Amino acid sequence: MTARLSRRGLLGGGVAAAGLAGAGVAGAYAAGGLSGVTGGPDGPTGSGAVAERYPFRGAHQSGIVTPAQDRLHFAAFDVTTDDRDALVALLTTWTAAAERMTAGGPAGPVGPVEGAADLPPDDTGEAIGLPAGGLTLTFGFGPSLFRDADGRDRFGLAERRPASLRDLPPFPGDELVAARSGGDLCVQACAQDPQVAVHAIRNLARAGFGTVAVRWSQLGFGRTSSTTAGQDTPRNLFGFKDGTANVLAEETRAVDDHVWVGADDDPAAGWLAGGSYLVARRIAMNIETWDRQTLAEQEAVVGRSKGTGAPLSGGDEHTPIDFAMPGSDDQPIVARDAHVRVVHPDHHGGARMLRRGYNFVDGTTDLGALDAGLFFLAFVRDPLTDFVPVQRAMSRSDAMMEYLQVTGSALFAVPPGVAEGEQHVGQALFA
Repeated sequence: MTARLSRRGLLGGGVAAAGLAGAGVAGAYAAGGLSGVTGGPDGPTGSGAVAERYPFRGAHQSGIVTPAQDRLHFAAFDVTTDDRDALVALLTTWTAAAERMTAGGPAGPVGPVEGAADLPPDDTGEAIGLPAGGLTLTFGFGPSLFRDADGRDRFGLAERRPASLRDLPPFPGDELVAARSGGDLCVQACAQDPQVAVHAIRNLARAGFGTVAVRWSQLGFGRTSSTTAGQDTPRNLFGFKDGTANVLAEETRAVDDHVWVGADDDPAAGWLAGGSYLVARRIAMNIETWDRQTLAEQEAVVGRSKGTGAPLSGGDEHTPIDFAMPGSDDQPIVARDAHVRVVHPDHHGGARMLRRGYNFVDGTTDLGALDAGLFFLAFVRDPLTDFVPVQRAMSRSDAMMEYLQVTGSALFAVPPGVAEGEQHVGQALFA
């Protein structure tokens, strides 16, 4: 099946306006909202194509091993209440709205033009007539939901916080902006149409008025990772193929080993079994500086051919890298500070990630340079073993860091999927 292409093209940078939606029984849009081909949580078998619709309920949340869509709107939220019942009510509302929207329906119980004329609509309406567009909505809980910056256990969850759910440590070279980091909750909206993704976040934020507030958000385009074998490896804004060694959905053993949290991983956090951890990093790229480097220098920094993605040691994109192959001046052909060497699983005890990153361009900086880069998203079984050591090595000795600044960072625990009969995402945490 051919994935639907948006008629709008790239939706520009910036934060979409927040707004409100109700809960209740799903209703379809009056105009064409449910057209298209359905697909399971892993998409069409043997294909990298994105299905028109993905079921919201299941053993795992969609938007993880789902074939990576082309557009993203990611939002982190602060919970503005200390009322546990209000938080649970919001999660229930969000779950109902997410189930409707991923099926191609409106956010609220009725469509945006079907309610009472003297009340705000249940849905903001900008997705009228649009199909589901492969929309997935993935929810996560940040460390501060369990104990906030003042040490308060606002919702009685502190004893159930997973040991690995903590603020990521500072890494050399990070230039973090507080307003782009952290968050009590997160929602990752991925779709083939940017307006579908923005509509979803806008309506969830609107539903949360009085309970949560948007802390930060990020629009993304042009996926920078493949999550299924049928998808070609995409390119980042440096022009190189990105994520060649990414965990793929078809690697079921690797997904179990490196993505899903096991039932015995953490005695305090049995509620997270079948879920994952989501690392989010906003990585600004010094595009103008990079673009002035020679092709040979760019390839040396990455350790791969820019054209084919093959390692400099030879072969094709997926040929194992020969790190011992000699180059010139008694140096290996893949430099010791080349990106592919520094982050390779062989040098980190086999640690791997399932990445779902996106390019971004958020206008220009105060100096007139492109405010552009990679919004890095990775799902891991344990960030302390599968992410932190890799990032620490990259920060200290990766030649690519000369062209990067990490300006935002966050970590979230992603609960398992919502089972039939459950009222809301993360229900086991609040039981």
